[in-house]
Amino acid sequence: MPETTEIAAESQSPKAPDHIAGSPRILIIDDEAAIRESLETLLTLEGFSVSMAFDGPSGMERISKNEYDLLLLDLALPGESGIDLLPRIVETQPNLPVIMITAFGTVGNVVDAIRAGAENFVQKPWDNEKLLADIRTAIAKHRAEEEVIQLKRTLKLRYNFENIVGKSEPMLRLFDLVAQVAPSRSTVLIQGESGTGKELIAKALHANSPRRDRPFVPVNTGAVPSDLLESTLFGHVKGAFTSAVTAKKGLFEVANGGTLFLDEIGTMSMDMQAKILRVLQDRRFMHLGGTQEIQVDVRIIAATNVKLQDAVREGRFREDLFYRLNVITLELPPLRSRREDIPLLASHFLKFYADENGTGERVLSPEALRILMDYEWPGNVRELENAMERGVVLSTSKVITPELLPAQLTGNTYSANLLEHEPNASLFDLMEEIERRIIADRLERCHWNQTEAAEYFRIPLSTLNQKIKRLNVEIRKRNKD
Repeated sequence: MPETTEIAAESQSPKAPDHIAGSPRILIIDDEAAIRESLETLLTLEGFSVSMAFDGPSGMERISKNEYDLLLLDLALPGESGIDLLPRIVETQPNLPVIMITAFGTVGNVVDAIRAGAENFVQKPWDNEKLLADIRTAIAKHRAEEEVIQLKRTLKLRYNFENIVGKSEPMLRLFDLVAQVAPSRSTVLIQGESGTGKELIAKALHANSPRRDRPFVPVNTGAVPSDLLESTLFGHVKGAFTSAVTAKKGLFEVANGGTLFLDEIGTMSMDMQAKILRVLQDRRFMHLGGTQEIQVDVRIIAATNVKLQDAVREGRFREDLFYRLNVITLELPPLRSRREDIPLLASHFLKFYADENGTGERVLSPEALRILMDYEWPGNVRELENAMERGVVLSTSKVITPELLPAQLTGNTYSANLLEHEPNASLFDLMEEIERRIIADRLERCHWNQTEAAEYFRIPLSTLNQKIKRLNVEIRKRNKD
């Protein structure tokens, strides 16, 4: 009976269905029918879904049409050998683990197979238990790698276009690191300038970890007075201090089983740093004023906008705590170092705030986009987001022009734009228009609080009111919180 007929019969056998839902899928490529049948029997009894081919072309046809969890490949195939076939297999399914099988087990064969991309190498006659162990190990590794790949896709879909926007090389590298780090229990230190999105990265780490269904608890340690930070983090017993009329849980307890995000950790006092170090070491702490130790299971993610190495050298940060935190460090790039992301970010924020305010579509004019691309962005993504929100709120048409951008972005381009649009204007008229725009910009930044704006300009409120009336500055209603 011809080989092709034999293989077709094998494929349709009840013993070896082409696919069993949920079962690991194994393809055998071997020219010896007895070897194929022996492997098929062994693997089917162990719950694997088995497919077979007798030579390179028939094997490649199956690989091109199906996905497998593992390939058992004979080294000495007729025509194109297994070693020759392996590079084409790797090109077609690069993540497919391959175990080479041969009766000619030499060091040279092993080296050639591994170099060509094989996962492992076994020699006929094989030991069934060892072969099954090798197969299960290879499949487990393959599936773990597939989960990482899927996590990367999920991360980029979930955060790349909704929260963490970027397609530049620094951001793609960051996405890859987040995907690798998220499933672990390790402490993570996120470093980056203000406004780069450190909390978003922390949330991404939590959301893609086994702790995703447990609490994510953020705390800006720099915003909490130092005398309150201990009770905030560790809680207190009743009577621990004058105003402690009841006992209260701290954020470590609130975050138990989940993630505690310590933002601006570089601002902590040395005394508080020592207490944080103990929790990281022992996973235990005591309430302020208490005597009973409490054990918690919390993943710590810390963030800072200062270089902790410098703080250690200057004696402002404990070296032992730094090494505890610095298990895995993620460096967030400033916006000025990933300028190719600016158009994407701007478009993202314009759409978000246009939807939020119901204004309809908003786009940047070419000149406005050029200004964004040329600006240094000391406030990073947060500053860009604020600029786009301002543009949407102040715009009356679809196109956002430079006049709607904050003053610090346009800088000296105020006068250039005015001259372009009013070439015959007098110096007095130009200066009045610049003053009007600066006042309007500051009022918008102060949420239309004229007292606050007057303090910023260091002029009496009455003087500011006079300027607003003389320059016809449009006043919007102040939002009430």
